[in-house]
Amino acid sequence: MHLAYPAVLAALLFCTGLYGVLARRNAILVLMSVELMLNAVNLNLVAFDVWLRDTLHAGQALTLFVIAVAAAEIGIGLAIVLMVYRDRGTSDVDRLRDSVESDATDDAAAESVEAEAEAEAAARTKARAKARAKKAEATA
Repeated sequence: MHLAYPAVLAALLFCTGLYGVLARRNAILVLMSVELMLNAVNLNLVAFDVWLRDTLHAGQALTLFVIAVAAAEIGIGLAIVLMVYRDRGTSDVDRLRDSVESDATDDAAAESVEAEAEAEAAARTKARAKARAKKAEATA
């Protein structure tokens, strides 16, 4: 077997994955591109293992290890993306980066919203107390 064929295929896969990581904005597509890159590395490991005729098959063993790590990475990465999507409503990587940087400025706005909510709760409690007093006067 010629080593050039799988090496060229692996290089094309890796470049496609690299383009996906650099150009895509959707976090799920970025994770898929990382998987493409890992599969290109796996292809190189197996091809060089066959080409070198390794008796221990270290390339294939390392490939199994990379597959296990990739499975864990995609599971955890997808869980994180889903939680971020539920929290923020988007999986756009650029918007998520912008929202993280603006969190420090949003602290003051969050405090004012909390103060308004407390004031509304106090006003509702006061209105309920007045309604109870009027009801007690009407029944007495």
